[in-house]
Amino acid sequence: MIDQTALATEIKRLIKAAGPMPVWRYMELCLGHPEHGYYVTRDPLGREGDFTTSPEISQMFGELLGLWSASVWKAADEPETLRLIEIGPGRGTMMADALRALRVLPVLYQSLSIHLVEINPVLRQKQQTLLAGIRNIHWHDSFDDVPEGPAVILANEYFDVLPIHQAIKRETGWHERVIEIGASGELVFGVAADPIRGFEALLPPLVRLAPPGAVFEWRPDTEILKIASRVRDQGGAALIIDYGHLRSDVGDTFQAIASHSYADPLQHPGRADLTAHVDFDALGRAAESVGARAHGPVTQGTFLKRLGIETRALSLMAKATPQVSEDIAGALQRLTGEGRGAMGSMFKVIGVSDPKIETLVALSDDTDREAERRQGTHG
Repeated sequence: MIDQTALATEIKRLIKAAGPMPVWRYMELCLGHPEHGYYVTRDPLGREGDFTTSPEISQMFGELLGLWSASVWKAADEPETLRLIEIGPGRGTMMADALRALRVLPVLYQSLSIHLVEINPVLRQKQQTLLAGIRNIHWHDSFDDVPEGPAVILANEYFDVLPIHQAIKRETGWHERVIEIGASGELVFGVAADPIRGFEALLPPLVRLAPPGAVFEWRPDTEILKIASRVRDQGGAALIIDYGHLRSDVGDTFQAIASHSYADPLQHPGRADLTAHVDFDALGRAAESVGARAHGPVTQGTFLKRLGIETRALSLMAKATPQVSEDIAGALQRLTGEGRGAMGSMFKVIGVSDPKIETLVALSDDTDREAERRQGTHG
């Protein structure tokens, strides 16, 4: 077992040497440190892990994403070879379910070149075991390593773990939030002494009106720009599913999750999952800024219902025992419903495509997108 204080010791050493550490750097070390990082040392999924993702809740999720991928193949004029790419594929469950659904289209299935982008050696081994026997499948450490060609790119609960910057509004301007060492030697939050120059001009209008004390979070556009540029230049589409908000706004969503419960993000670095909500408005703007087309965002519940998850659930329940039918109904509620424990409204979905693809199945048009934004709340 990894020494739970090892990464904390290293972070304190870095702070003593270089001064307070920005939140993004702290998050980067906690999740990706080569020896002690959360995402390079363990399988975080399932009942014995720290959280459960949609593909682990029900086979319906992956199956429907497989059929959605088929609709993109059709919209892209049925390329001879289609790269089916998943970034952050967990245990491989979603890909396995998607491929099972795609077997009903032999021409498409035979055209697939499958690529999984995974840095976690524990999860990569589980993916290789689950997907053993699948033809033309490849693993990569980076999205940059995936060969060129028309693609469907799937990213479920990937963007929420990309490191965030946080800034706090003061009377003197916006100051970056940092991690420093407290009086008792513990890690604590602090605020950089000097404001960020020119920051106000870069902010969405709603955020500029925020009162003192407000927190604004943002991620660099690096990852979404890579995805958007790829589909713009080589054809196809990407689907991004995560929890977050429909419009850019203020709010502190930086959090830790351990054993399916919220935890202090500054306690036991490297031993808990660190996440923050995804700004889907920012993703759409970034994608469109390089000439790709954004579709949505919509809620996960809306997306899955448009894909026919309720019909699929009834079909599975018709062949199942009463107990299994009850489990299927519970999974359907969790994936599409609202309220405590449900993911239907908390999670959002956005598509990014080659600009020649005018619509993507189950994602809103521009009119729906603006309506969703107006109704959206942060978180």
